[in-house]
Amino acid sequence: MSFQESTRPPDDDEVFYMQCRAAYLAVFRSSLSNISSKQQLCRVLQQAGRNPSHATLNKYWTSRTSKLNFDDFCEILKCERKTEEAELLRAFRKLDVNCDGYITHSVLEKTLTSSGEKMTAEEVNAVCSLADINKDGKLDYAEFCRRLVSTAEQCQTAALDKLEADAKLKRQNFGSQLYSPPKSSVASASSVSPAQHAESDSTIKKDSQSSCRPPSARSRRSSLSNSVTVASSSSKAGKVQEPSGLQDWHHCFMKGCFFVDDNSSISSLQYHLHLPQKTSVYLTIQPLSLSHRPDKPQSWMNVDTAVFVMTAGETKEDSALVCFTESKDKEKYVWKGELNAGTYRLLPFTSGCRLKKQNKTNFSDKSVKLIYKTDTGELDLTSELREVLSEIFEMIDLDGNGLLSLDEYNLFELRTSGEKCDQDAWAVCKENFDMRKNQLTRQGFMELNLMEATEKDGDPADLWVTLESMGYNHMLELVEACPFQIDVHCEGTQPSMQPLCLDSGTKLLNQALQKSITSRFGAKALRGHDNVFIYTYRGDHRISSLIVNKANQKVTVHVNNEQSRNCCSSRGMAMFAIEVPARAKMVCQHVLPINEKQEWVYNCVETSLPST
Repeated sequence: MSFQESTRPPDDDEVFYMQCRAAYLAVFRSSLSNISSKQQLCRVLQQAGRNPSHATLNKYWTSRTSKLNFDDFCEILKCERKTEEAELLRAFRKLDVNCDGYITHSVLEKTLTSSGEKMTAEEVNAVCSLADINKDGKLDYAEFCRRLVSTAEQCQTAALDKLEADAKLKRQNFGSQLYSPPKSSVASASSVSPAQHAESDSTIKKDSQSSCRPPSARSRRSSLSNSVTVASSSSKAGKVQEPSGLQDWHHCFMKGCFFVDDNSSISSLQYHLHLPQKTSVYLTIQPLSLSHRPDKPQSWMNVDTAVFVMTAGETKEDSALVCFTESKDKEKYVWKGELNAGTYRLLPFTSGCRLKKQNKTNFSDKSVKLIYKTDTGELDLTSELREVLSEIFEMIDLDGNGLLSLDEYNLFELRTSGEKCDQDAWAVCKENFDMRKNQLTRQGFMELNLMEATEKDGDPADLWVTLESMGYNHMLELVEACPFQIDVHCEGTQPSMQPLCLDSGTKLLNQALQKSITSRFGAKALRGHDNVFIYTYRGDHRISSLIVNKANQKVTVHVNNEQSRNCCSSRGMAMFAIEVPARAKMVCQHVLPINEKQEWVYNCVETSLPST
C-alpha cells in the first residue's frame, strides 16, 4: 500500500490530543505533573476553552480526589463540551421580558443569586460591568455572550500558539515529524475494520519502521514497531477443558463488582482464598448476569475479566504472582492447575477497554422517575427503581445467601456515601426494617431506601447520587460498573474465600499485572535508548504493553496505534504519549478485539520523544 506525499489536515484524534496537551502544558511544565487542586483543574479546563461551573468542578474533584493526571484530564475534556454562544443566548432571552436585547441589573441579580448555581452579589456585579456598555444598569447580554465565548476561544488559541511556537513541545505531540503531518489517513483504533486474512495462530512480525510516516534518521533510531495478528476466537484451539467430575469437587464462590471511579480508574474488592492442603484447582471469573430486568440489555456481559493469584505476604514485597486466568470459555476466564496449602490473594482485573467513564450529558429531560405518590398521598418507589435496587442488592450480596450482613451492607455504604454503618446504627435498622438472622432482607433494603426518600420529601437527588455511585445513568442503565462472580473448585479440599478492603490493593494489582507482562515475553529496547524497554504480553484475548525506564531521567514515548485493525485500546485514542519517570515501570495500554469472532491485528509504533 502506498501513501501520497501531499499533506492533509490533522484528524479529530490528533486535534483533540493536541488541544489537551496544549492546555495542560500551558499550566504545567510537564504532562507528568499532576493536577493537585480544584483550582488547577479549573485553570487547565479554561486553557482548553471551557468555562467550568462549580457543579462541573465538583463532579470531577470530589472529597475523595487527591490528584488527577494527564490521562484523567483527557477523559474529562471528552465529556465537557464547549459552551456555544447560541446556547447562552437562549438562556438569557428567557429573562428578557421586553425582548429588546437587555436585562436589568435587578432582574439578573435576583435570578443568579436565588436559583441554579447561586452567585454572590459581587459576582453578579462583575458580570454586569463586563457588558453594561452604557452604564445604565442594563446588561447587553448578546455582547456578554460574545465576550465570554471569545475569551474561552482566546485561552485555547493562546495555549495552542504556545505549543506551536515551542519545537520541543510540538515534537512531544507528533514525534519527529515537526512540520509535516502523517501522510496516511488515520483510522481510530476503536472503529477500524478487521483484517481480511485469518491465521490459525498468533504470529509475531519483525520490528519494522511504520509505513505511515516518512523515514528519517531520528525515527529510525527511536521507533519500535510491534505487530501481532491474532486469529478469531472461533478458530482458536486448546481451550482449558473443564475437569471431568467437576460437580463432585469442593466449591466456593464470591461475587463482586468493577466500578469506574470519578477519575476514570477502575476499582473492585479483592479477596483472600484459603486452601487447607495442596490440591488441584479450577478457577474462573465471569461477568454476572442480573435477571431482574430481562428487557434491558446487559452491556457489561462483554467486559473482559481476569483474576491474578498472589501469595498473601504481609507486605507488598512479600507477595508474589502465582498465576492468572488466561484462557477463555465463552464469558468465563479460566485457570487450571495445582496450588499448595496456604492463603492467597485474589485480585480481580479488567482492562478498561470495554468498561469506561461515560459521557455524562444533561439527563434532566430523560431521567426515569424514581418516586411517586400513591392514591393515598404516600410516597413510594417506582417499579423501575425497585428493579434496580433488586439488582444492587444482588450485586452486594457477595455470598449469594439472599441476605445482607453488616459487612456486605457497609461495602455499599462506603461506595455510595464514603461512611460505614456501626453496630448501633445496625441495631436501629433491625428495629425498623425487615431483617433475618441479623441480616437485611431484600424487602428491608427497599424499606431503607424508601425511608431515605421520604425524609427528603420525595426529592430524588440523594437517590441519584446512590445510583450513579453504583454505575447507573439516569435511564437506569448499568453503564459504569460490571458485576462479576469468582468460582473456585478444588478436588481434594474445601476452599474458603473472604472479601478484603485494602488501601494497598491497587499497588498489588499493578505489581501482579506488570509481573504477568514481563515474565512471559522478552523485552525489546527502544531504539536509541539502551535503558528503555518495551514488554508486550500477547495473549489470545488481550495484548498488554509495559514501558520500563531504567535510565536516571524521565522518558517520553509517543504511541501510535493507527495501523491496528479490529482493536480497541484502554487509552481510548489511536495516538497518545506517556511520560515514564526515571527508574520506573508503567503500563502503556491494553488492547482487545472489537469483534472477537474476526481476526484482529495489533500494530503499535512506540517512538522516543525529546524531553522538554
